[in-house]
Amino acid sequence: MSHKSELIATDIDAYLKEHEQKELLRFLTCGSVDDGKSTLIGRLLYDSKMVYEDQLAALEVDSKRFGTTGGKFDPALLTDGLKAEREQGITIDVAYRYFSTAKRKFIIADCPGHEQYTRNMATGASTCDLAIILVDARPDHGVMTQTKRHSFIVSLLGIKHVLIAVNKMDLVDWSEDRFEEIKRDYRDFATRLDMPDQHFIPISALGGDNLLVHSENTPWYEGSTLMHHLENVHIASDRNLIDFRLPVQFVNRPNLDFRGFCGTIASGRVQVGDEVLALPSKRRSKVSRIVTFDGDLQEAFAPQAVTVTLDDEIDVSRGDMLVRPDNQPATASAFDATVVWMADEPLLPGKEYLIKQTTQVASGRVSTLRYRIDVNTLHRQPAPSLELNEIGRCRFELSQPIAMDGYRRNRSTGAFIIIDRLSNVTVGAGMILDGSTAEERDAWDKPAAEGLVEAVSAVTPDERAARYGQQPLTVLLTGPPASGKTPIAAAVERMLFDAGRAVVVVDGQSLRRGLSRDLGFTADDRSENLRRAAEVAKMINSAGLLCVAAFVAPQEEVRRKAAEVVGTDRLLVVHCDAPEGWRREHDEQGVYAKADAGEIKNLTGVSIEYEAPTTPDLVVKPAEQSIDQCAAAIVKLLEESGAI
Repeated sequence: MSHKSELIATDIDAYLKEHEQKELLRFLTCGSVDDGKSTLIGRLLYDSKMVYEDQLAALEVDSKRFGTTGGKFDPALLTDGLKAEREQGITIDVAYRYFSTAKRKFIIADCPGHEQYTRNMATGASTCDLAIILVDARPDHGVMTQTKRHSFIVSLLGIKHVLIAVNKMDLVDWSEDRFEEIKRDYRDFATRLDMPDQHFIPISALGGDNLLVHSENTPWYEGSTLMHHLENVHIASDRNLIDFRLPVQFVNRPNLDFRGFCGTIASGRVQVGDEVLALPSKRRSKVSRIVTFDGDLQEAFAPQAVTVTLDDEIDVSRGDMLVRPDNQPATASAFDATVVWMADEPLLPGKEYLIKQTTQVASGRVSTLRYRIDVNTLHRQPAPSLELNEIGRCRFELSQPIAMDGYRRNRSTGAFIIIDRLSNVTVGAGMILDGSTAEERDAWDKPAAEGLVEAVSAVTPDERAARYGQQPLTVLLTGPPASGKTPIAAAVERMLFDAGRAVVVVDGQSLRRGLSRDLGFTADDRSENLRRAAEVAKMINSAGLLCVAAFVAPQEEVRRKAAEVVGTDRLLVVHCDAPEGWRREHDEQGVYAKADAGEIKNLTGVSIEYEAPTTPDLVVKPAEQSIDQCAAAIVKLLEESGAI
């Protein structure tokens, strides 16, 4: 369904060409039950003149029979088409709608709000660029459990752009105070999530307020309308055009003179003449042709579907992957992943499943269920299994190595589904964690030399706690370079010291000037630097002292290992979240300038390689708060944890 254009009547070919070149935005609507998701989409289509006359006539009849608006026009019925949905007035399955405006093409996924249909919501969100999360403004509603669950899934799936639509504002007399209250409640929860681009809009989906034009009912709201935001949000930079990955779906051999490898480019770009490497064979060749239905191309990029021919006759089959020799994914048979479980039967560690990732399928099992995540508090909980709609972190072991990237780096090669071997039903979806597949530095798991015995202190932990009046704890401040970690750590130390607490700061750069002066800035060296810091923090805690550690610590898996060294009950993770522009302005050491000049080749944090913590204990934003405010929030966290 498309907008009206004069070209349709005068030059249909030109119109189709113009329509083909428009940027496509995929977005979903989600939130709790009866927050107005289907009504929003229906009203958006109706006000945009995207409903055919026969549909509109049928809708008026259905509104009297099935509607929830007292016989008046019910836009929700445009998407709620199943009989059960209309009878119950709810959304059950994901409904897709397609439309366009003069600026963009859109695919909308209307997702259900009930908890039992969370798996449907995760499926609908998996390919989206933006999420509209609806919140009911009425006093007894607001930010509900399912709102948090959907927000967490949106964050897990790497959707960077989030629009929080505060709906049914007409039922609270367009109260600005209520709108601001919901904003605060949502932000308090979302500070722990990876949502870098958040916007709030007060709307009435049923009345169409602030959807296409600004409403007279909200003179206090100065932001954009919902449609304006959808048409102008920048998504071009979200694609990974650096890491070339072409999973081979089919080998096309129509005759003796042609052998082509077909597939959809998952990420990156490729040109004729480029050298490529086939995985897992690691045979090299050069691209001779890039073939499409419309003719040969000189260059192709994600997400185009192409057929690639090579100069050499090398063995490439379905499930293999073509990559660049100098930019390869990890190849491993074991990795950590965040799993959304979608089956009535629980996930059981040790049970054999089929794992489908890109175009390859391998048998495998969950060797370790590390923890389950409580969507209300985002706290980690030990669990023997995952039930329907639960989310957890698992260690997978497969029967064969597969080529993969971390999900945050590559949403195509970092995602997989879990299939039941007997029923062939998809029972779960997983997102591979960055850094969990690399060959880990041996020192993390390497046992100490034989014959060494840990010394036993003559002073007990209770005696130390009584002397210092505190429980030993380590606070790990993590964030990209120049994100405020070091000054915040110093401010925390000052506040605690002035309060009579015994505290020690362990700073990454200070450690590199001494204990870690032999290390560089590669991923392995950063991992080893944090391992040494974790051992130091463990000794500081053993002495009954508080430890504040400030490190980039870019990989989630390495931070997890550090927690295991210090003790998961003794480590609090604080994410220093600052935009790159602010970090560059406060970069006193010129790290970013050196990286731009090529003097630092492995500056993790400037690029997308920094993995923000998925479930930090606290997020501080030094670009929005003062250093002292950030430090005070950390001290408050220590008080709430019972350390002081």
